[in-house]
Amino acid sequence: MLVPEKIIQNVKALRDELEEHNYRYYVMDDPSVPDAEYDRLMNSLKSIEAEYPSLIVPESPTQRVGGEPLAGFTQVTHEMPMLSLDNAFNEEDMRDFNRRVLSRLGESAANSGVVEYVCEPKLDGIAVSLLYEHGQLVRGATRGDGETGEDITQNVRTINSIPLKLMGSGYPERLEVRGEIYMPKSSFDALNQEAERLGNKPFVNPRNAAAGSLRQLDPKITASRNLEMCCYSVGVVEGGVLKDTHSESLHCLNQWGFRINAEMSVVDDVEGCLGYYQAISEKRNSLPYEIDGVVFKVNDLALQQKLGFVSRAPRWAIAHKFPAQEELTTVIDVEFQVGRTGAVTPVARLAPVFVGGVTVSNATLHNMDEIARLGLMIGDSVIIRRAGDVIPKVVKVVEDKRPDTAKTVTFPTQCPVCESEVIQLEGEAVARCSGGLFCAAQRKEAIKHFASRKAMDIDGLGDKLVEALVDQGYIKSVADLYKLTRYQIASMERMAEKSADNLLGALEKSKQTKLSNFVYALGIREVGETTARTLSNAFGTLEKIRSASVEELLAVQDVGPIVANHIVSFFEQSHNNEIIDQLIEVGVQWPDVVVDDSNKALQGKTFVITGTLSQMTREEAKEKLLALGAKVSGSVSKKTYCLIAGEAAGSKLTKAEALGIKVMNEQEFIDML
Repeated sequence: MLVPEKIIQNVKALRDELEEHNYRYYVMDDPSVPDAEYDRLMNSLKSIEAEYPSLIVPESPTQRVGGEPLAGFTQVTHEMPMLSLDNAFNEEDMRDFNRRVLSRLGESAANSGVVEYVCEPKLDGIAVSLLYEHGQLVRGATRGDGETGEDITQNVRTINSIPLKLMGSGYPERLEVRGEIYMPKSSFDALNQEAERLGNKPFVNPRNAAAGSLRQLDPKITASRNLEMCCYSVGVVEGGVLKDTHSESLHCLNQWGFRINAEMSVVDDVEGCLGYYQAISEKRNSLPYEIDGVVFKVNDLALQQKLGFVSRAPRWAIAHKFPAQEELTTVIDVEFQVGRTGAVTPVARLAPVFVGGVTVSNATLHNMDEIARLGLMIGDSVIIRRAGDVIPKVVKVVEDKRPDTAKTVTFPTQCPVCESEVIQLEGEAVARCSGGLFCAAQRKEAIKHFASRKAMDIDGLGDKLVEALVDQGYIKSVADLYKLTRYQIASMERMAEKSADNLLGALEKSKQTKLSNFVYALGIREVGETTARTLSNAFGTLEKIRSASVEELLAVQDVGPIVANHIVSFFEQSHNNEIIDQLIEVGVQWPDVVVDDSNKALQGKTFVITGTLSQMTREEAKEKLLALGAKVSGSVSKKTYCLIAGEAAGSKLTKAEALGIKVMNEQEFIDML
């Protein structure tokens, strides 16, 4: 159907007007028309689009909620990691942070030694990444673990404070905006009132409500929850530039359609930060949203770049957390749990107490050193804190309330699960079960690790199947994998006879392996794939590794005293050796490694591989480098000797070039080999 030009212009005018009203209402908190007028405009646009479907576009205000419910969320790899922040809990922590900033900046700081900081309330919500291309929203993702999140594009489209199309002009061709999605207190109260009316379980706090709303597979449910988003930074910026300071960049985002926090302020020096913290603390209860602290960032973006990052946190920002909420309760008992790595952890069983928005009945005591530090006994009255508003922790024993019946906490000498010896290495606070491959508490994780791709690479043996086989009693150790029958596998849920045959074939195939893979598969603490390969190349046979002393292990490059002790301790346990012998008996085998130290031309040099290689896999390239004595890292740093860049190399190449690190393409790498 041919659409009259007049209709096209009318639709454009309606969309522009609705977008302006959305911006004023949801971003600026300054509505210019009553709700009834807004509804009339929206209905007019819907009517025209219904009559002329060819005019409907994804960025239309009518298209915020659409599409069928998802079957599940797909994974998104962040092009730039979404880093976490270091925390400050008192004034001294803040002064230390400021001193570190000034020290690292040196002459870059102002002559007076004063740095300008941006102060923003730390919203208690869910961090998200929004990607815009040519001004259009193309993807929304959760932070996840900082490297990988979930695609929640359909759900973020329903949030009115997130523009589907950027306003104005001057924005980069490709722009990643980062912010916090949260549920206002009023929306949270209304949601819980409705839940109670319907007889449903209410949410504990606004953050949990926001998280649950954002992960709905049906975007219509998300749309009904009245979520809001406030941006706090940018990630990827291509085809354009932002301002020179963080605060100016945020104001640019505001002009392009994003909400920024009205409480944001720019101050000088740490004293300005502390003053802001005090002021916002006093306003905290009157704010329309929950906050759990204040974020301070160096304002000058050039100084941010100079300060850089450490581990997974920027050196130019810090979160000054509010004091955690505390309550008094009683320690009913102390039990000992065994984790998947064998760590034996004391856990306080508490008289239930409501603190920080949740009912707490358990709190970790970490280790016996912590119990000694607290002077804790069973029966004591204790102060519980939800540190960082998340993790319950025993912070103090109220000795004046100690009853005459209080009992001393005794640490077990044997694993409470498998009765293997509990070992605590000198210099370590954590005690561990020595059962390793044998302990039932570690069984599922040990088998999953053993079967993983970089270990024995047993195709088809996924995590859920491992758990089902263990729960059914078919496998109690990794050696039992090779004793599984066709009937046992086929009897598992979602496993047919053909699947059983495939798994049996994969198990048989895995028997032919490499020494380094087998050593890695054993799950010895601190022995990753690189250390396993180093041990294999240094000793050549399993028997030599099994019988190696601490001194012999320390002579191997990159094996320190802690790792050496872990290796010796593992092979000293009869249970572990019995299972290794069983594996060999069922046919697991590998060729011995020829120890040759004559060609280590790249000894000690660190390489990073990025992008797609055409003549070999990245794993094959890594093997070749390791064989020449090189180290292979997953991230670029000043210690990197060379970056090998394949096709579609991304942020790692950019960082390497910025640091002046040597870069090779694939052909240059092959020529070097």
